[in-house]
Amino acid sequence: MKRSTQWKLTVLFSLYLLLAPEAGLAGLPAAMGGEPLPSLAPVLEQVTPSVVNVYTQTRVRVRSPLMDDPFFRRFFNIPDAPRERISQSLGSGVIVDAKEGFVLTNNHVIAGADDISVTLSDGRSFEAEVIGTDPDTDLAMVRIPADDLQALSFADSNRLRVGDFVVAVGNPFGLGQTVTSGIVSALGRIGFRGLEFQNFIQTDASINPGNSGGALINLRGELVGINSAIFTPSGGNVGIGFAIPSDMARYVMDQLREFGEVRRGTLGISVQDLTAELATAFDIEKGQGVLVSEVAEGSAADIAGLLAGDVIKTIGTYPVRNMQEFHNYEGQFPVGEVLKLEIVRNQSDKELMVKVEELKAVGGAEIDARLAGAQFEELPQKLRSSGVQGVLISELEPGSRLARRGLRPGDVIMGCNRMKTPGLAEFQEVVPSVRGSLFFEVRRNGSDYVVRVD
Repeated sequence: MKRSTQWKLTVLFSLYLLLAPEAGLAGLPAAMGGEPLPSLAPVLEQVTPSVVNVYTQTRVRVRSPLMDDPFFRRFFNIPDAPRERISQSLGSGVIVDAKEGFVLTNNHVIAGADDISVTLSDGRSFEAEVIGTDPDTDLAMVRIPADDLQALSFADSNRLRVGDFVVAVGNPFGLGQTVTSGIVSALGRIGFRGLEFQNFIQTDASINPGNSGGALINLRGELVGINSAIFTPSGGNVGIGFAIPSDMARYVMDQLREFGEVRRGTLGISVQDLTAELATAFDIEKGQGVLVSEVAEGSAADIAGLLAGDVIKTIGTYPVRNMQEFHNYEGQFPVGEVLKLEIVRNQSDKELMVKVEELKAVGGAEIDARLAGAQFEELPQKLRSSGVQGVLISELEPGSRLARRGLRPGDVIMGCNRMKTPGLAEFQEVVPSVRGSLFFEVRRNGSDYVVRVD
């Protein structure tokens, strides 16, 4: 056959495949060998009514520097009133209680919002009431006054394995409900700034801005995670997304439902990761425990007999592999619960029973009148383990003396008038003893500075 004739036949055959409606290769068949092709459609039909779109509006005051000039205002007859700009944001959420109308989402989706509205998959829209937020895990829960809701059931995220198929459902870029699929790429991801508790699921299911707060489900249609963040050098999806595990989300949800906040407990210890040298010295495989570096006097761990130098292998029923993992587990047990710790001491295995105690907190007015309007707590384990000593400002009223001096919640006071305050006991002793001005040594975001309070 001549080359020109062969070329003509190839072109004609290609046109036939493109144009013929009954062409065998024009599209995938509905079934092969009498069996239907695999499809996620039946699962998604059950799941998508439980995933909602979350829209927020925040009023931001805008003031031009020229407005501070009295002559400029008088010349142009401009009233002395700040202007407002409306900032809008969007995200996703998951219905977790159909009867009560509870919707779980990310804290960063609704943080600071003045108005929150939730739109269901059937088009209905409702104003939402904030039940509680937990910035430490980036989770929040709102309630909508709606009937005929469908809640998503929780799966045990501890049973997830790398390679499991997952599906992300959310509202990327405000396009409306969108579904993407992928696999679990990794588990136990940590290292995100600004979050106290983190144990992320990594997935390559496409997660884009607006997916935050949406559902990550398994192929049974159960919730395994709350989509939270993406790694993106470009602003869009590059196949690296992160979700908060459902077990952590369920604990936070239960706390917010009961208290409107998350009340976490502590064992009163500081721990550190096992290095290769330490693991060899203790005859333990690296990554199979954490080393107790400090036990607070009078704490629950001290009462139970835990000692600095012990290696904790499990807490409750959970094996511990690193400091962040221990911190995550310590923070999810309710105050008053008795936990079993499996430890190694002097190369021998032991078991201890430890009761979770409430983080100690003291009102500023109880310590000194100059501290009125502030609430102080012992440092969380994560900060103590990083070598920081001091007390944490957990709450601070606007307009209080400390607030006027520029202090804010989250600041750590490490000392006062050249006297160290490694804990609440020392802080309560030092501050009242100072006559005259207080000079606080403050740490904020890794930087240290001194604040004077008269």
